[in-house]
Amino acid sequence: MTPEDISQAAAALLEADRTGQQIGLLSLRHPGMTLDDAYAVQAALIAAKYAEGRHKIGWKIGLTSRAMQQALNITTPDSGILLDDMLFRSGDHVAKGRFIQPRIEAEIAFVMAAPLSGADCTRDDVIAATDHVVPALEILDTRVLRADPKTGQPRVITDTISDNAANAGIVLSTETHKINAHDLRWVGAIVSRDGVVEETGLGAGVLNDPVTSVLWLARRLAEHGQSIDAGDIVLSGSFIRPLEAPSGADIHADFGPFGSVQITFD
Repeated sequence: MTPEDISQAAAALLEADRTGQQIGLLSLRHPGMTLDDAYAVQAALIAAKYAEGRHKIGWKIGLTSRAMQQALNITTPDSGILLDDMLFRSGDHVAKGRFIQPRIEAEIAFVMAAPLSGADCTRDDVIAATDHVVPALEILDTRVLRADPKTGQPRVITDTISDNAANAGIVLSTETHKINAHDLRWVGAIVSRDGVVEETGLGAGVLNDPVTSVLWLARRLAEHGQSIDAGDIVLSGSFIRPLEAPSGADIHADFGPFGSVQITFD
């Protein structure tokens, strides 16, 4: 993609976010689009958000489960940037019309006490840099159509990465834990919508260990001269399939001894 292509794609995504009107698949418009192109579009989109007064509060990691990677025929996670207007607390209500087609994922969020960077970053470095972990929900949305109406072609990873890895919001529990207080591979959640259990999963679904996910992010960012900052929230990746969250839905994730988190869509 040319710099003009990247700028135009980011502007189209920004307009879709403002109006709630989805755009067509970027992967169809630009058949040769690469992962680097997609991250360049994402960076341009986030730069436009910064220009509007938003600021970064952290990172999200997606496509960490084997099932989701196989569905998209990929072997790597992806990442996006969390912004200040994306943050919700457990028990909050999402205003009707805030999102286009919201879905929910259950995750473990890391809150960092110290910066984390470098290609030689280790698992021990992740643990040492983490202040605490917390039950979380990610709100996914898409400014890109899920499938092309003419061909039926679904979105691919370049569409998703360009669209800030489909991120729209993060819901944090009030219950926090030191990272070594629980074996995060065995931290799981029972996720209900309107009182009906829809999904269950374990932290091991995230690259076998959510700590590994944060390590992947630190190393990927280092390749681009970036880092995880002290105070950043890092969503480590979902261990359930995305759950539709239409207007009126009440979503509750029971993490057992780890806590719980809840959000209502008006």
